[in-house]
Amino acid sequence: MSASVSINKPRRSAQELRRVVFSNIGWVACGFALLCVIGPLVDIVVDIAYHGLSAFSPLLFTTVTNGTAGGLLNAIEGTFVISIGAMIIAVPVGVGAGIYLSEYGNNKLGSTIRFLSDVLTGTPSIVLGYFSYIVFVISLGWDFSVLAGAITIAILIVPYLARITELALRQVPNTMREAGFALGATEPTVVFKIILPGAASGVVTGALLALAISVGETAPLIYTAGWSNYLWNGKLTHSPIGYLTYVIWSFIDQPYAESHALAYAAAFLVMMVVLAINVGVRLTVRRA
Repeated sequence: MSASVSINKPRRSAQELRRVVFSNIGWVACGFALLCVIGPLVDIVVDIAYHGLSAFSPLLFTTVTNGTAGGLLNAIEGTFVISIGAMIIAVPVGVGAGIYLSEYGNNKLGSTIRFLSDVLTGTPSIVLGYFSYIVFVISLGWDFSVLAGAITIAILIVPYLARITELALRQVPNTMREAGFALGATEPTVVFKIILPGAASGVVTGALLALAISVGETAPLIYTAGWSNYLWNGKLTHSPIGYLTYVIWSFIDQPYAESHALAYAAAFLVMMVVLAINVGVRLTVRRA
């Protein structure tokens, strides 16, 4: 004997129906917004990768630029020299400023430094390049040079290093500081042997992000580093140098297929370097 049981499903109220409708509309809007963000990015990456890889050849990495043709050896070398030079100048200053702000910056001087860092971070890089052009290239008479470009990029990335270092150091528990002082350690010992190693992952993350910024800058270098079709001669002043972002900015406007190929190849190299640095940042944060 089988018995049939009827289950009456409760009807949704008008308020629940409106909630479902608006929820679905919201999800569709979010998906469309995500598509608007990812779509252009994917299009740019695919376009640069397609044209950039098609321009790759052994001569690209073994010959220097010849007018608007040739290779990118001088530009690759120049980007490496300027970025490493900027990091050598910026890392001690930025990390030192971050240490001061974290450990001793709860005063008016610390507030002033934070305010100036925020202002400098929001300043367009081309303004900083024009300032460096007046100070280094003209007033000091260095002409277009590696040192002028490296100092300019260092000034640009120091605020990022300082604030990220400060935030990383503030994440270290105060109990570690107190334990160090309780054992009789001096302030420099506590800072450099306890706090700084404890925030090493955050400091390294800030340094990698600063390096990515230095690789992708163009405007400040146009005013300070100039451009050269030759390899760096080792001089810090009175000697311009090539770099990849100049090739991207200048060669794409030329009416020649060779210059367009170099521009796409340079853009692909810069994109891959920045991508590798960001992957390094992710791995560093994940390990921490």
